[in-house]
Amino acid sequence: MVFSSLTFLFAFLPLVLVIYYAVPLKAKNLIIMLSGIVFYAWGEPLYVFAMLLSTAIDYFAGLIINKYDDKPKVRLACLLVSLIMNLGLLGTFKYLGFIINSANAWFGLDIPNPNLPLPIGISFFTFQSMSYTIDLYRRNIKVQKNPISFIGFVSLFPQLVAGPIVRYEDIQNEIDNRTITEKMVGDGICRFITGLGKKVLIANNIGMLWTTVKAMEYSELSAVTAWLGILAFTFQIFFDFSGYSDMAIGLGKMMGFNFPENFDYPYMSHSISEFWRRWHMTLGGWFKSYIYIPLGGNRKGTARTLFNLMVVWTVTGIWHGASWNFMLWGAYFGVLIIMERLFMGKVLEKIPSFFSWLYTFVLVVFGWVMFDAVDTTIVDIGAMFGEVFTYIGAMFGANGVFMDNFATSSIMNYGIMFAVCILGSSDLIKNFATFIREKAPKWMQYGEPVVNLVIMLTAISYIATSNYNPFLYFNF
Repeated sequence: MVFSSLTFLFAFLPLVLVIYYAVPLKAKNLIIMLSGIVFYAWGEPLYVFAMLLSTAIDYFAGLIINKYDDKPKVRLACLLVSLIMNLGLLGTFKYLGFIINSANAWFGLDIPNPNLPLPIGISFFTFQSMSYTIDLYRRNIKVQKNPISFIGFVSLFPQLVAGPIVRYEDIQNEIDNRTITEKMVGDGICRFITGLGKKVLIANNIGMLWTTVKAMEYSELSAVTAWLGILAFTFQIFFDFSGYSDMAIGLGKMMGFNFPENFDYPYMSHSISEFWRRWHMTLGGWFKSYIYIPLGGNRKGTARTLFNLMVVWTVTGIWHGASWNFMLWGAYFGVLIIMERLFMGKVLEKIPSFFSWLYTFVLVVFGWVMFDAVDTTIVDIGAMFGEVFTYIGAMFGANGVFMDNFATSSIMNYGIMFAVCILGSSDLIKNFATFIREKAPKWMQYGEPVVNLVIMLTAISYIATSNYNPFLYFNF
């Protein structure tokens, strides 16, 4: 799907945009619908029907909810059909194999595992489609009666397989009545190129170091190698996912949509709570709207609030993958956020900002160990904890080696890339670009399109010559 997605973007995107701009407004949603279906079917020729099934059920559920506005039982039944269908699809394809493997391992059973391939981006498009029926049931939005427009909403190819999660409420005014301006197209092109550079030139290159370290025996890693490896993943996942989000937001602008932002320099955060307000913001907003607040949010006392937070973070971990390490990862952040709500938040406000930043960054890095340094096929919880503690132990010298030849060569080979990652994950470049646009002489402002052209050509060249080009969040 990675090759297919990039092939589609660079081989077919210009054609799609030319047709999209050429047709009248009433036909633009048809182009969006068809291009989205082709985009998904390019990499998932069979599972495109799962996406269309989810879309069709939510579309008809929405029509019935709207028609029987004065019949609560009918409306509730339609909502339940939508929820059961979407969660059923998600559960069957994403979690069934994990549940069977765990049951077999724990209880000595021999239940056959169908080993169903995971449809690309199923967690994204099911959440997106499901939000429509929930918001319609709540009367927060108006019904979409045009099937082409609704399918176009779900299958918006810029963000179909890896987010950001765009709720119908976010773009309901743009679905059937949007204006495409030269400024939006220009801003969209710049945003797309920025995302492409982040993903291809930064994430891919720093990710190669983590791929190498992850393949090593954890019990033999030097401390510096362990830190370099997980820091490489720390930056890889940020630039990979935020880069794709930037590309999606940019393509959305080119097509007249204003998708919600998904990242806000999360590695500059000074608490875990702040980090999660800045990281994958559309997912956090989804869970807040559809799980945390319905459970009572913070309106029913401290004990209930802490329980609600733990539920949300457990579900957050489960959403990311069918493996015990993701559940541990979600619970880990849930506990940290609860601690900050109870007492740690006040401590962080009083200590120097550098130490609150360091506290946050280090704990996030430990979280990434749980997220990706574990074999996700492990069903033995003890073995999973063993891998996590072995890696973290290596980071603190438990293997008896502080630095080895691999660490030395890695610093030499990746030192500049780490510097680029640190700079790119801060807001310094953004602030500098703003200064250039607003206060620098005119002749300096002409440098931006030149820089964008260089980034675009370099990224395309890299894609054409490199075999290492993973999209991490296509797996969710």
